[in-house]
Amino acid sequence: MLPSTSDASSAVVAPGIGARLGPLIRNPVLTGFHPDPSILRVGRDYYLATSTFEWVPGVTLHHSRDLVNWHLLGGALTESRLADLVGTVDSGGIWAPCLSYADGQFHLVYTHMVSNIGPYRDLRNFVITAPSPTGPWSNPVPLHNRGFDPSFFHDEDGRSWMLSMTYEHRPGRDSFGGIILQEWSRQERRLVGPVHHIFGGTGRGCVEGPHLYQRNGWYVLLLADGGTGFNHGALVARSREITGPYELDPAGPLLTTRDAPEHPLQKAGHGSLVETPEGEWYLAHLCARPIPGTDRCVMGRETALQSVEWTDDGWPCVQDGQPALSVHTVTHSAEAEAESAVTTAGYRFHDGFDAPGHAGLDPHLMTLRLHAAPDWLELTESPGHLRLRGQQSLASAHRQSLVAHRQTSLRCQAQTVVDFRPSSAQQMAGLVHIYNTQLWHYLHLTWDADLGRVLRTGSLDYQTYQEGAVIPVPGEGPVHLRADVDEATTRFSWSTDGTGWIRIGGDLDASLLSDEYATRTIAGRITNWGFTGAFLGMAVQDLTGAALHADFDHFSYHEV
Repeated sequence: MLPSTSDASSAVVAPGIGARLGPLIRNPVLTGFHPDPSILRVGRDYYLATSTFEWVPGVTLHHSRDLVNWHLLGGALTESRLADLVGTVDSGGIWAPCLSYADGQFHLVYTHMVSNIGPYRDLRNFVITAPSPTGPWSNPVPLHNRGFDPSFFHDEDGRSWMLSMTYEHRPGRDSFGGIILQEWSRQERRLVGPVHHIFGGTGRGCVEGPHLYQRNGWYVLLLADGGTGFNHGALVARSREITGPYELDPAGPLLTTRDAPEHPLQKAGHGSLVETPEGEWYLAHLCARPIPGTDRCVMGRETALQSVEWTDDGWPCVQDGQPALSVHTVTHSAEAEAESAVTTAGYRFHDGFDAPGHAGLDPHLMTLRLHAAPDWLELTESPGHLRLRGQQSLASAHRQSLVAHRQTSLRCQAQTVVDFRPSSAQQMAGLVHIYNTQLWHYLHLTWDADLGRVLRTGSLDYQTYQEGAVIPVPGEGPVHLRADVDEATTRFSWSTDGTGWIRIGGDLDASLLSDEYATRTIAGRITNWGFTGAFLGMAVQDLTGAALHADFDHFSYHEV
């Protein structure tokens, strides 16, 4: 019998705990677009690496000492030499990273999905290494390109192995062709030896996301299957030999919500395991929170943590096979106890772009496909401002001048102040609520031949572009812009001084900015994927080619 929603939200106590409980994990631990988590412990430090797709810097990294409080380290792939995403398709880019540790080095493997449209998957797999998760990272070493979701496993015997799914493009076959394994030589920094096909399908299809562990003489293979939507799940297989054969856990999925449509954390699956110094185990996995009453997840896929027990016969299990909203840990230290005294108030972010010696963007802010560079983004030319030079349109997959923050709550607000002096209708700057190049709402300053400088709202729904209200803006001074998001609704407002806000345009459909709406199918074949999540941010376009700049005085975001 499935637990009710109220059961699912109750705290789960980690195994082996005595009377004294540790800090409480509240799920999701990483809110907003943070899919495909890879968790790693080195000493008493925990790290989480998550997918970023077309957003840069690639591979978002977080650090924790207690599994409760996660601190953003920033992105790993901060340069074009590590990931050049210009021209990458929507929901392409950096997929399913895996972070591991061996020989005093962090190893990060990842897929660059160049194109995922049609029968083929044009992709490249790479590994980079660094003495610290904050770098400096080595130049990428190419791996095989047979399939995506690569991971590394470092065996107790000193050998290392690469795993991935294998992709099958031929008609009449399961396109997810199973899990393959090949040895990686850490000394030669290359793959060596034969490719082993170690696991086939499960009947649900879409077997992917392999991670391998060793425990009590068993090789334990953690997998995802069922696709990354509402049929998603995590399962386990094991073998006495690394090359198999692998036996599926007869108890069924380790974790899923495919049969629990009312559960607040949907799409549970694709994860990785970690063992604490105290011998406890946890599962980091993706999940999603739909807008109530719908199946649309505007925040994309997020990261949660669950307590894992091991059965007497050696299988990992999660209580009830479903995610809990809160989980007690067993971590106890002065530092962990101090960190756990965190306010329960909603998350808030503010950047005034005026920190002394401001060397770059705050790590909470991301750009789209294009790494931040002085030719289009500056923090010193107008002190106390972010200067963006106008480039291509919001529909471009190449050079956009856009800086944005993940949407982390169904109710939130974003504000900015923009100083922009256009002289053409092809010059625009403002505040955007965006999912990808084909789905966005945009409040922007621009030029009208009859009215002069105006504020305008525009929305793109695939090939349908609609403009809303047009408001003349007196003078040439800065303008305050605000976006209020309330579940399925986005509302824009403006002001000349940050008070007396004036609504502009009507209610806009925020649910369009979701994985589910973005994914499109024609004749049974998916033509557009939705793997990311909504962002709120600042953007500038100059389609004349003059690169007119806009100065943003600040950007703030907070949950409501």
